[in-house]
Amino acid sequence: MRVAGLLAAELRKTVTLPAAWAGIGVAVLGSIAITVLNAVTTRSAIDAGTPERVANTSAFEAAFAAMPLGTVGAVVLGVVMISSEYAANAADAGAGRQITATLTAMPRRVSLLAAKVTVLVLLVIAVAAVTLPTTVGIANAVIGSAATETVTPEQALLRGLGGALYWTLTGLIAVAVTLLTRSGLIAPIVLIANSSVVSVSLLLTNLTPLAHWLPDLAGRRLFAGVDTVDGGLAAGPGALVMAAWTVLLLAVAAIVFRRRDA
Repeated sequence: MRVAGLLAAELRKTVTLPAAWAGIGVAVLGSIAITVLNAVTTRSAIDAGTPERVANTSAFEAAFAAMPLGTVGAVVLGVVMISSEYAANAADAGAGRQITATLTAMPRRVSLLAAKVTVLVLLVIAVAAVTLPTTVGIANAVIGSAATETVTPEQALLRGLGGALYWTLTGLIAVAVTLLTRSGLIAPIVLIANSSVVSVSLLLTNLTPLAHWLPDLAGRRLFAGVDTVDGGLAAGPGALVMAAWTVLLLAVAAIVFRRRDA
């Protein structure tokens, strides 16, 4: 199968998964909902003459505060495009798994994994390209000229790219973990809960500074801005460390996927 055909097949397979659209919906619609809430709250505080009630009156900040939610969408996409291959079909459909048919059509496993990774990257970038401009536009429409924007276009672009990179790397880590475990539960539990419920990585920093080198903490400044978070790695080195973790996990997953029975 040619590369273009393989990519088209994997893209078509992914976009037919309802769970994939759920992940995209969380990233796009969830971010929009939170942005509207933040922007309305900010505008109300400004109109009431009590801007001190909100942390920041910037329209960009009101929108960007919702961007971490896209991490959830990226994780869901990464998980479902792998776990769907190992989910058993219904008994009346033979109770087989999609991975058998996939490997029959494409026996070169590393190429197959590369195609899945490429599709994930393209989807996450597309979702980020839609989400951030949309949410910033909504926040500007709600807050309008009531507040002066404190984030320059260059800073907004840098932080938007950083957030999109964090989404992408986290989604790729989800692909690797799901492929290694063949489970659609472990990666969401570890990656989503760790970033939204309680950060085990952050708690570990109380025990050892080495925890700052874990992938989620290493890349956290991609979200928070440049050189504004105390402790840990700066945005650039942190991005390199997070990327190194991602490459390592994908390499291990590729070796295991190549050697393990389907």
